[in-house]
Amino acid sequence: MVAKNRKQTGKSPATQADRDKSPLAFVSHPGKSTVRRPFNSSHPNGLSGIGRRLFGLTPSAVAKLGITLLLAALTGYLHWHHVTQLFENDRHFSHLSNLEKEMAFRTEMGLYYSYYKTIIEAPAFLDGLHTVMNDRLTEYPLVINTLKRFNLYPEVVLASWYRMYTGVMGYFGIPTKMCWSINRGEGLTPVDSCEGMGDPAYFYVTFVFLLNGAMMSLFFIYGAYLSGSRLGGVVTAMCFFFNHGESTRVMWTPPLRESFAYPFLVLQMLLLTYILRTRNPSRTAMVALGVSNLCFMLPWQFAQFVLLTQVASLFASYILGYLAAAKMQSILVTHMITLAVCFVLMFGNSMLLTSFYASSLVSIWAIIALRDRFAQVFRPGVVLWVMQGLAWVGSTVLLKFMLSTVLCASDDAHISGLIKSKFTSYKDFHTLMYTCAAEFDFMEMETPIRYLRTLLLPINMLVVAVIAGRTVQDVVRFLRDGGKASVKPEDVDEAAGSEIAANGELVYHSLQLVAFAVLAVLIMRLKLFLTPHMCIMASLICSKQLFGWIGERFKHQLAVFAVMAIMAIQGVANLQAQWGIIGEFSNLPQEELLDWIQDNTRPDSVFAGAMPTMASVKLSTGRPIVNHPHYEDAGLRERTKLVYSMYSRMSEETVKGNLMKLGVDFFVLEDSWCTRRTRPGCSMPEIWDIEDPLNAGKIPLCTHMSRSSRPHFTTVFSNDIYKVLKVPKASKDLR
Repeated sequence: MVAKNRKQTGKSPATQADRDKSPLAFVSHPGKSTVRRPFNSSHPNGLSGIGRRLFGLTPSAVAKLGITLLLAALTGYLHWHHVTQLFENDRHFSHLSNLEKEMAFRTEMGLYYSYYKTIIEAPAFLDGLHTVMNDRLTEYPLVINTLKRFNLYPEVVLASWYRMYTGVMGYFGIPTKMCWSINRGEGLTPVDSCEGMGDPAYFYVTFVFLLNGAMMSLFFIYGAYLSGSRLGGVVTAMCFFFNHGESTRVMWTPPLRESFAYPFLVLQMLLLTYILRTRNPSRTAMVALGVSNLCFMLPWQFAQFVLLTQVASLFASYILGYLAAAKMQSILVTHMITLAVCFVLMFGNSMLLTSFYASSLVSIWAIIALRDRFAQVFRPGVVLWVMQGLAWVGSTVLLKFMLSTVLCASDDAHISGLIKSKFTSYKDFHTLMYTCAAEFDFMEMETPIRYLRTLLLPINMLVVAVIAGRTVQDVVRFLRDGGKASVKPEDVDEAAGSEIAANGELVYHSLQLVAFAVLAVLIMRLKLFLTPHMCIMASLICSKQLFGWIGERFKHQLAVFAVMAIMAIQGVANLQAQWGIIGEFSNLPQEELLDWIQDNTRPDSVFAGAMPTMASVKLSTGRPIVNHPHYEDAGLRERTKLVYSMYSRMSEETVKGNLMKLGVDFFVLEDSWCTRRTRPGCSMPEIWDIEDPLNAGKIPLCTHMSRSSRPHFTTVFSNDIYKVLKVPKASKDLR
């Protein structure tokens, strides 16, 4: 809300109190004064009370609140429409048959969707839930709880909603879908295609896109709240759209875990910003933070790594004096409770307790509890900061490996290998399976160039430079004063009103940006965290707090509009390129394979092959498989390694023995996996050369199999892409 500014010589207590009432209350900045104004988190030209009790708002504030919510809703609708249209344009999804829709969910997407399909096709919801919790098809002959292993709560929720929706609509006789026959031409048989919320796949992707539309509304509110101006929300939304291809993959890969989890991270960070800004956050705010945290962790196994960077950024803010000990401890307790609840809901998934995130929470708690002892032993200032940082790193690593040893957990061992490979020449079979995929490689040079063209990178560099400059001034002043205000023994949040602590939220966001940048540089897939956060930080160009030196409000807004106009030159071109993507999904070779499996094999026939193909086999035929694309389990990694020996240079006898050991009836061979090479050293035979150097130089077994599968296997099906090899019947006796 734009409020009249009156001149004053210091901060008004009433102004501070007003700001503390609401997570979305923007207050006016004090007018010019002879006293140096502290660099704090109050903002001008913003809303005056989103989230405050409505009877406490003036009519003007209610109107402005309504405008903000309307703009947020409009932004969310535009994003929902955008991703829905891109998905439809890319696949012509509405005109695909049920089988083609399932095939469109490739690799792990198909695996996740298969459990949704299992629950909705079960006689009752509880029967379906019992089936996925006692799954016998995914890692034959093992019986596993897939809800524990694969973070399947989104599928469980959507399946329950689908069953309720179709049940209610059926009870009232209301049609829920429209079906028609599609003539595919080229001598292909026509297929039936259905569209509408009664179609399982349509229902599934619709809710994914609705959730991500709501996420865009949150982004608008987030940008407006952080910058103190609705214009900041507009800048955030425009940056996201202009860099859409770098910000999300939801329009191409709806069932991935990030599609369900990331919107809740946006909500969690918005709530965290409110908590950092508020002197005494309420219990309701902390509970909301915990719930959003839980909703982020439950759908995605990688959430723990993101939360680790968040806790680390908050701890750095605490060390520098921008976050009081009491508030930091409250946030840590919320994280700990959330982690414990998630551990229970995930049926004791050991990866949660043995993560660096869990160890970091305990380590930071201990360091804060011993803050007085640290202050007594080390001189306040740089030495104290460094020792606290070293204590955190050392204790976190030590505790993590102690817990892993005690709990005998090795599921995340590949993460250590992946990190090690980024900084050394280390490589093994499992590490190369990750690093040879482009999304797990280092960030490509084209990405920062694209950021430059839309001005996203320059704007962020400017914003971070301004925040860093003021932070350095605070640090220098603190060191010059001898560190007298370093540690406050009191448990109350007295530091919240000080000149240094008031800057905490912006320091945190800058540190979080750096952490996301490091993750994205090391693993390109993780730029989905970096780019949206850069869009959030870009909103700060609208902050009078940071850029009030530009001049009066009109001049400042004129400068922002000029920047947005320049951004739009490349941004609109990026959007037009996305809108120009027109395709139609078709995979006839795989369709032939799945039809053959359905018609010519027993329901209990066991299959092995490339991980993406196995997900499709399980989804569309319901046949048992021995390996799949969810590579985060140590046992599954070893099973996949045995299966992929078909693409090594080992002897036929050895590979046949591996498949017999797993109880495989049929192996799906793909020549492309034998010859595909994303870069030197990344073909499957070359990956095996690292693991099996004794056979290096020999002709790969898959090359022999593509010519003739005799005498150890029998070819029972083949087309241009796939060849199905039957493992000798004798393997049944060895199970």
